[in-house]
Amino acid sequence: MQNPFALNASLHLGPALLAVLCAALLPGVLPGQESRPPASDRPYVIEYYYKTRWGYADEFIRLFKKNHFPVLQKQIEQGRILKVSAVRPRLHGTEEGRWDYRVTIVFKNVLVTADGFDEATITKSLYPDQETFRKEEQRRFEILLAHWDLPIDDVDLQKP
Repeated sequence: MQNPFALNASLHLGPALLAVLCAALLPGVLPGQESRPPASDRPYVIEYYYKTRWGYADEFIRLFKKNHFPVLQKQIEQGRILKVSAVRPRLHGTEEGRWDYRVTIVFKNVLVTADGFDEATITKSLYPDQETFRKEEQRRFEILLAHWDLPIDDVDLQKP
């Protein structure tokens, strides 16, 4: 029997993402949010979770650092992204809740996440051997069991 509380990215993330985006784009809609700056004026944070097949976490992060992190760094240089960080758990959790890496990206604002930006120009300039790049990126995703993206928002615990 499947855990009813387990995150199923393919079924539940779409509506959740839509709700978050609607809330972010409509300032003042949620109680206590009236004093927040508009979404276009504040950073937008998304956490990306990666769950690899057992024994492949090191290969995944090696490929991520080689092929995807430089693309993100270029976007930092362009001002689209403010910060990229990654963490991994020190110990393991339950299999259904397990993840191997969480990459957090702080975007300039919510608008840049939907502006139609195409990374192809960056990848072509960084990786002239596009065939090898595509094979390695394909391999990075082949060794994943699950991947989900979770937009997050800070909660002010000092505010009543």
